[in-house]
Parts: sequence; structure tokens; C-alpha cells
Amino acid sequence: VQLQASGGGLVQAGGSLRLSCAASGSTFGAFYMAWYRQAPDKSRELVAAISSGGTTNYADSVEGRFTISRDNAKNTVYLQMDSLKPEDTAVYYCKVYRVVTPRQVYWGKGTLVTVSS
Repeated sequence: VQLQASGGGLVQAGGSLRLSCAASGSTFGAFYMAWYRQAPDKSRELVAAISSGGTTNYADSVEGRFTISRDNAKNTVYLQMDSLKPEDTAVYYCKVYRVVTPRQVYWGKGTLVTVSS
């Protein structure tokens, strides 16, 4: 299983970016998909998650600004990030996982998002 994240970059505060994470090596329709982020000197934190049925949840800090979505036909999860703030600067990681047995968890390599003030 491989997860390939893309879409990071440098953006000014108030701008937008769209992250993508394509999964390969299996079928992921029954998996949850999520985005995490890790800022310098901070722990990795959940940003947003989406269930196999499309139910979403968001960190309070991004609610109303970020939107997670998935395309099961493409095994891809997206994170649309609007109204970006400097505090959104972090390495963003995608995660694909099952919440029922057999539990499986896969992480992608991160993509850096830098928001300038």
C-alpha cells in the first residue's frame, strides 16, 4: 500500500490550497481517510476525517475553513483549505485506516504547507 500526497506549497494568509492523497495497492472504499498535520515543535494532530460513508469531522481550528472529501473510484482523499492562516503552517499527512478488525493503518509521506503573513 502506498499513499502519495501532493498539493502543498507556499501561500499568503487568506489564500487557498487543495491537498490530494492517492492510495494504491488495495481498494479503500471501506476505509476511513484523514488528514493530520504537524507544526514545528508540536505533536501531530487530526485535521479532518471522512468515513467510508462520507461522514466528516473536523478539528475546531479548521471548522468552516477546510473541507475534506473523497473519490472512491480514484482511491483519493482531498483537503480543500480556504482562508488559510499562518498557524496552519505544518507538514500535512494523509492516513487511511480501518476501524474494524482487521485493523489496518497506512500513512503517507507529508506535504509541507507554509502560510505567510
